[in-house]
Amino acid sequence: MDQDWEDRVSAAWATFDDHPEERAAEFRALIDALVAELPEGSPLGPFEQACAWDSTGHSDRAVPLYRQALARGLSGYKGRRAKIQMSSSLRNVGRAEEGVALLTPELDAPSDELDDAVRATLALCLSSLGRDREGLALVLGALAAHLPRYQRSMANYARALAEPQPQEA
Repeated sequence: MDQDWEDRVSAAWATFDDHPEERAAEFRALIDALVAELPEGSPLGPFEQACAWDSTGHSDRAVPLYRQALARGLSGYKGRRAKIQMSSSLRNVGRAEEGVALLTPELDAPSDELDDAVRATLALCLSSLGRDREGLALVLGALAAHLPRYQRSMANYARALAEPQPQEA
């Protein structure tokens, strides 16, 4: 879509906090009106609608829309956002294993500003599956790069946490 449409979507999202919970349907209607301007089959439509449902507390309604957006070819930055957000939604609806499967390949994707969000969301999914050590390793590894000191130590601790633990006899 063109930049004008993207700007209007951004402007709509900038008003999100102006729509309290009791006006969530009003916000979703605003997004739906913008989506209605898109050509048939655009992956942006279900992506924006998924974001709106997700942001208003309906992960269950968001998941199929994220799937649709990705199936329609949503890629790049927004595709990565869709995977992160869908994984979080999957976790929220009790399907964290699917979230792990969706996000794990993103650890090897080209690096961008969403890397830490990938790791944080994957860590939450892992924790929901009782795999707290793996999740903590991801979070510490992501955090290490942002610390003014102790980067090497924290990165080493993260690697140690990720190593398989010996089984007790």
